[in-house]
Amino acid sequence: MCQSMGQAICELKHTPLSGDKELDSQIKKWVKWDRNQETLCQIMEAVRNEDWDTLRCRLCRRIDFGTAGLRAVMRAGFDSMNELVIVQTSQGLCAYLKEQYPEEADWADRGIVVGFDGRYNSQRFAELTTIVFLSQNFRVYQFKRMVATPFVPYTVVRMNSLAGVMITASHNPKQENGYKVYWTNGAQIIPPHDEGIKQAILDNLQPNPDSWDETLLCGNDMLSDPYNNVLPPYYDALKKEISCPLMESNGRCPLSFTYTPIHGVGYPFVKLAFSKINLKPVIPVVKQIVPDPEFPTAPSPNPEDCKVLELALERAAEKKAQVVLANDPDADRLVVAELDDSKKYRIFTGNEMGALLGWWTLENYKMTEDNPDVPNCVMVSSTVSSKILKAMAEAEGFTHHETLTGFKWIANKALDEQNAGKKVLFGFEEAIGYMISTSVLDKDGIRAAAHVATMACYLRCKKCMTMQEKLRDLYETYGFHASVASSIKCADSGLTNKIFERLRTFDEGQQNTYPTSILEGEYEVENVRDLTTGYDSSTGDKKPTLPVSESSQMITFTFKNGVELTLRTSGTEPKIKYYANVSGKPENKRWDELSSTLNKMMEGILNEFIELEKNGLKLC
Repeated sequence: MCQSMGQAICELKHTPLSGDKELDSQIKKWVKWDRNQETLCQIMEAVRNEDWDTLRCRLCRRIDFGTAGLRAVMRAGFDSMNELVIVQTSQGLCAYLKEQYPEEADWADRGIVVGFDGRYNSQRFAELTTIVFLSQNFRVYQFKRMVATPFVPYTVVRMNSLAGVMITASHNPKQENGYKVYWTNGAQIIPPHDEGIKQAILDNLQPNPDSWDETLLCGNDMLSDPYNNVLPPYYDALKKEISCPLMESNGRCPLSFTYTPIHGVGYPFVKLAFSKINLKPVIPVVKQIVPDPEFPTAPSPNPEDCKVLELALERAAEKKAQVVLANDPDADRLVVAELDDSKKYRIFTGNEMGALLGWWTLENYKMTEDNPDVPNCVMVSSTVSSKILKAMAEAEGFTHHETLTGFKWIANKALDEQNAGKKVLFGFEEAIGYMISTSVLDKDGIRAAAHVATMACYLRCKKCMTMQEKLRDLYETYGFHASVASSIKCADSGLTNKIFERLRTFDEGQQNTYPTSILEGEYEVENVRDLTTGYDSSTGDKKPTLPVSESSQMITFTFKNGVELTLRTSGTEPKIKYYANVSGKPENKRWDELSSTLNKMMEGILNEFIELEKNGLKLC
């Protein structure tokens, strides 16, 4: 039986609780604070059933706020995504912004940006976020319709706002949602802001009475929809990145493109992007074109999963389209496939497309600038991504930087370089995320789709090449680069920690003693970098140059044959992720041998470092 907060409080007074002081206190807080009928009933039902274990898990553990914000299953509990947690999080973010920007004029003039995607509860969570900030005298630019994630960071910069919030869980299953925070500079938050916001949330858990006041959304001069103010300049910036000759080439090229948003929000934005730069309209995957929070044809809507692309590949074959483009549901990432000589579609990895777009952004820059200054140009990639941009930089004379995983690091590094007077052309990570220029300081699947299509048209109509042929050409020029990247599901955090602790105390439990080889000494380790403990065997002081974080596991092994392996824990899922890269020299044309060696080493690494069979783990 569902009931109001008052009825629930009354029932609690006459219901024996668990006897666990902490748990009983949390139950009472939830019932007192929650204003949502559905989640309130979930907690009360568990109380009636004396399901103390479930309640303890839901109420005595809090969802952790980090540099990715929040992401979790939608259900009742302080460990999950729900209205109460959204209110608490927004109150904490608001308090932290007040601390960082104490002038009230900034709150009213600059305010914050709020957007949402097509998931269940996304619009409601966005509205509650808006209410919290309006109640604290902040101006709020809230999109009134679903938007792609890149529009939130773009709007933060465009409107000179203090921060941005995007309600999305990206490519996660339908049961989940998230709360993604952008800082004043338009990039995702990095330390110390993540810890500052986290503490501010804990200091502001009790909802203010006005935090649920929906009347604030009606006729409020401090609330406006930025959609019509930011879309035209967003697309104007895209057009400036494509020269007139390329626009003409786009219009004449016979290539056709199949597109899917995977039940997400991307289609209208990609459709408009193509029209703006004179590309033929995309051929949509009809069954996936409309935003649908059920994700009926893709229960796990991650375009990195080949199964998710089956409908798009079928549609492309039916329409004889040469290229397939797929955004994830919030349209910040992009997967690309191209018809090959055997009439099958070859799906490019994130590293392969990163290589192609790295070449393309440099080529495009040279074509559009009268006096291109290549030594002043910069590209950025994450440390687990392919090293091909590094090889390209050494040959072409531009600067390349590596960062920690995640676009929060890539974007902030790009911004530092831009502020230093550099021309930032491109940033990418192997997880199909691409940042072309700094118009958006995050990965942008819409802009990436437009550039990939333009690149494909340029190669086909000007160079008589496919993208696959160009990729081989890049390997000929800069050396063959191959990679293996996947993950291992491990829901037991204790086991995960045990695996990493064993690796860093490999010699009879001594600290900073790591494995020295694999496969009975066939492949020897040259250097080890541990960004959890702050150890790097390759530096004079044994300290890494990249930032260290004790809250996540990350160890990189560099082998004497040049293979680099990184093991790390996921920030959003219960997984151990692994990335292995091999970088060949241009003169080494034994590409099959390099790939074979990489695969052989990876098998040894999984068996000896992770101990898959012994630990009862399987690859995802």
